[in-house]
Order: sequence, then C-alpha cells, then structure tokens
Amino acid sequence: MSILGLPSRSRRLLKDRLFWRQAIIVSGVLAAGALLPLGLPPRFHIAIIGLPILAAGVLLLLHYPSLGLVALIAASLVVRFSVPAIGLPAVFLIGLSVLWVFDMVVRRRRIMLIPSPTILPLLFLIATTILAFIMGQLPWYPLTPAPMDGQIGGMAIFILSFMAYLLAAHQVTEIRWLKTMTFVFLALSSIYMVGRLTPVTSRFVGRYIFHPATIGSLFWVWVVAQSFSQAIYNRQLSFRWRAALLGLTLITLYAGLIQARGWTSGWVPPLVALLVILIVGSPRFAIPTIIVGGLIGLLSLDAVRGLIFIGDNEYSAITRVESWRIIAEIVKVNPILGLGPSNYRFYTPLFPILGWYVQFNSHNNYVDIVAQTGFLGLFFFLWFFWQTGRLGWQLLKRVPEGGFRQAYVYGAMGGLVATLVAAMLGDWVLPFAYNVGIEGMRASMFSWLFLGGLLALDQITKTETVKS
Repeated sequence: MSILGLPSRSRRLLKDRLFWRQAIIVSGVLAAGALLPLGLPPRFHIAIIGLPILAAGVLLLLHYPSLGLVALIAASLVVRFSVPAIGLPAVFLIGLSVLWVFDMVVRRRRIMLIPSPTILPLLFLIATTILAFIMGQLPWYPLTPAPMDGQIGGMAIFILSFMAYLLAAHQVTEIRWLKTMTFVFLALSSIYMVGRLTPVTSRFVGRYIFHPATIGSLFWVWVVAQSFSQAIYNRQLSFRWRAALLGLTLITLYAGLIQARGWTSGWVPPLVALLVILIVGSPRFAIPTIIVGGLIGLLSLDAVRGLIFIGDNEYSAITRVESWRIIAEIVKVNPILGLGPSNYRFYTPLFPILGWYVQFNSHNNYVDIVAQTGFLGLFFFLWFFWQTGRLGWQLLKRVPEGGFRQAYVYGAMGGLVATLVAAMLGDWVLPFAYNVGIEGMRASMFSWLFLGGLLALDQITKTETVKS
C-alpha cells in the first residue's frame, strides 16, 4: 500500500469501463473542438486544449472527492498565482462545492447532511449572511454602501468558509485521507518555516513559493497545533518523524517569538493552541506549567508588556478600541442583522476616529461579524464553535489512545481555541473584504477544513464501531 493508500481503489477505477468511456468521449470531443477555432488568439487555443484535462480532473474528483481537499491545501500553500477578483481558494471551493452538490443531486439523487449539532448553526449562518446581504441594500445612512462586487465578495467569504467545513466533514470518509490532508499540510508548511531560518532562503520561499496571504495567523496556528499534537501523542509514528514534527513546532515558535515578535497574531494564538493541547492531553504537566509561567509573568510585567506592545502595537491597540466603539454606534441602526457584508466600512467617515474622518476597519472578527450580519450572526458563529468544542471533547472518549486519531483531536481542540483568540486580534477567521481580503482564505480556510476533519473523524469512528 502506498502512503496515500490509493492502489486498491485505483485498480477498481481501472476496471470501471463506464468511467473511462465517459472520460474518453468528453476528452475526445473537447480535443476535437480545440482544432476548430484556428483563427482565434493563442490564449484561446490554450484554454480549449486544457479543457480535456479539466474534464478528466472533474471525473477523477467525482470518484475521489477527498483528493480535491488535498489539492486545495497544497494549492493554497505553494501556488502563487491568483485568480483576479475572486482568488484561488475561492475558485477551488466553488468548484468542489458544485461537484459535491452535483454528486448528491444528480448521481445519488438525495441530499444528505450529517445529523450533527455542528451543522445546524452553519446552515443558520449561511441563511443569516444572505438575509444580511439583502438588508444591506437599504439606505441605512446618507452615504453609498460598498460596491456590489465588494458586498458579494464579503458574502462569498462567509459562505465559502462554511462550505470548507461542510466539504471536509462530508467528503473525508476514510482515515487515510484525513492523514493525507494533515501531513501534506505539515510537509509543505515545513518548507516555509525552515526557509525562514536564513535570509537567503527566507527571501526565496517568500518570493517564489508562498503567496503572502498564505502566511496569515491561522497558518501559524495550525502548523503548531498539528505538528505538536502529532509529535507528542501519536506514538505510532517513529521517533525520527516525531522528532521532526517537534522540530517544526519549535522552529515555528522561534519564528514567531524571535523573528516576528512585533506581530502578535503570529505567536499569541499558536502559544494558546500549544497550551490548550497540553491542558487537554497532559493536564498533570500543563497545570504546573501554567502556574510557573503565570508567576514568571507577574514578576516580569515590564518584559511582558514590552513583548506585547513592541513597535506600534500600543498605538494600534488604542485605535482598534476606538474603532470598535464607533462601529458599535454605526450598528445601532440594525443590531439584529447588521449592515450587510462589507458595508460598514463605507459608513465610518460619518464618525470621526481620533479626529479623522476616514474609512477604517475593525481588525476584529467579532466586531466584523456583528457589523456585517448582526448579533444574530455572532450568535450562530459562537454556537458553531461551542458545538464543535463539545464534539471534540466527546470524541476524545471514543478514539483509541496513542495514535493519529487521538493526536488529531488534541490538535483540533487546541486549534479551535487558538482560532477564537486569533479572531480577537484581527479578521483572520472570516477575512474582511477590504482588509485581508478574499485571498486571505488561503490561511483562514485551514481552521474550517481541519475542524471539518474533526466531524469527519467522528463519523469514521462511528461507522467503524457499527461494523465491528
């Protein structure tokens, strides 16, 4: 068996005559069509010739839907080119979502969602986002709201993020795919983290391999959460691989705390993830560590303050608090559903911030959610994370000890809490259209995918229990 575990299913696929008949017919028709428009520009020829490859890829993903999630992770990490206006991750998620719906409606002829308490708040969030978009067309203030493409982009960020969770939860039906997603992510992430160790390699990986939007806060969170939990708790891995994963954790923390210590979002949430993993997985070790760390912090308040308020962080904190106060005033006109995706930024010039009449963002996901989808949206958002945390806690009682599954749950629990912390430090979880932007989904989607993997693991465990 290969690392991905594909050979046995590949043999069945080779025997699937209907599949290959469809692939040959579609590819043949499209290839023949590519020969017809000879008078068209070369770019058009390239696009048409690429259609057979696209068709074959679609057929492959219909047979191996989990492969699309692995490709999504890999492309978001190391494919630098972007799709204008919409972004590469959004294109992937739209395509995978369409294929998933097509598979349910056309092939299986039934729409089935996992009967999990985590699904309902997401469905309500989707409905609330759409309703907030509709309400956002009303003239709440005597200023023009966000352009329509900005509003649609803001709504797409919400809905596609939730779809990432649903895709991972429903399409990862075998443990080998969850392992593949996890270790492909860690393997590619290690290229960036190791590359940061020297100035030359740092410039190379930053300029030629990784897109700048990929290296958002949640990228750092999940590198630490997944590498640390697998290194410490997955005893099925050899000592060499566990040491390598622990090394990745240490390099990531070094890069955040030493090289980029002025960027709080780069090291605070990962440290929270590590601490939560220890509390859940090794409470006897974690509690003394917290006590000792707390005492050291109290005795070194000046050093801690200097670490947090390095550079312009203190001024940033002051302006952020002031922006939250102003946005709270703006939202008063419709606190239940907010002002619609992206709109609040275009109303901020009506309220001066520190004497300036300018457009500004909140740099806080919770404030953003209220401003765009109201307190109703925030309620469903927090409800989702509460139910996901409960799911992880319950799953700990059912997964076997000392293997990938237990380590994955520990990592997901740490990643979940760290995600909530990162949401307080910026719009990292649901990127704001006019700040991190839709390309920010390159990093933000890791939370949605890996938390979706938690529900997938729950379903895999239940299925195996029934079969046994």
